[in-house]
Amino acid sequence: MEMEYRFLGNSGLQVSALSLGAWVTYGEQVGEDIAYQCMTAAYDAGVNFFDNAEAYAGGRAEVVMGNVIKRAGWKRSDLVISTKIFWGGQGPNDRGLSRKHIIEGTLASLQRLQMDYVDLIFCHRPDPNTPIEETVRAMNHVIDRGWALYWGTSEWSAQQIMEAYAIARQEHLIPPLMEQPQYNMLHRERVEREYARLYREIGLGTTVWSPLASGLLTGKYNQGIPEGSRARLEGYEWLRERFESEEAKTQIAKVKRLTEEVAKPLGCTMAQLALAWCLKNPHVSTVITGASRASQVHENMKALEVVEKLTGEVMERIEEILDNRPEPEPNFR
Repeated sequence: MEMEYRFLGNSGLQVSALSLGAWVTYGEQVGEDIAYQCMTAAYDAGVNFFDNAEAYAGGRAEVVMGNVIKRAGWKRSDLVISTKIFWGGQGPNDRGLSRKHIIEGTLASLQRLQMDYVDLIFCHRPDPNTPIEETVRAMNHVIDRGWALYWGTSEWSAQQIMEAYAIARQEHLIPPLMEQPQYNMLHRERVEREYARLYREIGLGTTVWSPLASGLLTGKYNQGIPEGSRARLEGYEWLRERFESEEAKTQIAKVKRLTEEVAKPLGCTMAQLALAWCLKNPHVSTVITGASRASQVHENMKALEVVEKLTGEVMERIEEILDNRPEPEPNFR
């Protein structure tokens, strides 16, 4: 099936419905050769959006991605590349969203990526110690200098996004265009409820991450934590603890039902079902996937074929099993 391209919120920029991110894998789980195989498989499938961040593997993920793109010889204008700024080092001004770190972090990221600009740049988390106006003006400066084409936020609340948007409009600056939130079958509240008014009022786009809930929605944790998974990596003890929690046990029970009662009858894997479910949301601009080998990329891309199988009846069956649909915003009229 051919790749679908969606407009990124209220903009003219089009991104592939499925995209590829570097979190955890590049520079940690896999080296440059495997990254090359994964990115090439994605590119050949029509993926044009590749996501990164200064924090990923301490900057090594950007180095790997930059090397891969140079090695592949792809035309820069065919790609949509993003990075995120917040955690750039251990120094007092190497983290956060101050004007100093945004500018210095952006330039450092571009150097690692071997690029003159990124298409998208995100504020990786909200910074309670920096006035939002300072951040808005710094991001506007980054775009004015041509170091990035659009800017957005990641894991910001609706209130924080609206505050940044209002400041930008009031001061005739460039407002945030997109948000990068976590979104999957088990984590829905923010995307489906909290941001609802932002889609209507400012045309917010979303580049969602963790569509497989760190692998939980692939079904591979149904029998415990397998060797070689990210939950076994040093530094990811928090993930291992989460998968061993009572909440995770309840979620795994749902994954088992989804696999047997929905995915298998549709002729797809649990992972493909989870990705297709995210794609059904019209407010999702792109779903960021991850992969540690090219075969995973090929399998993930098949989710595009599953979307049309998710009829209203199938979606209701999924809702019955999940039993976690967010309540809509109250209307007191």
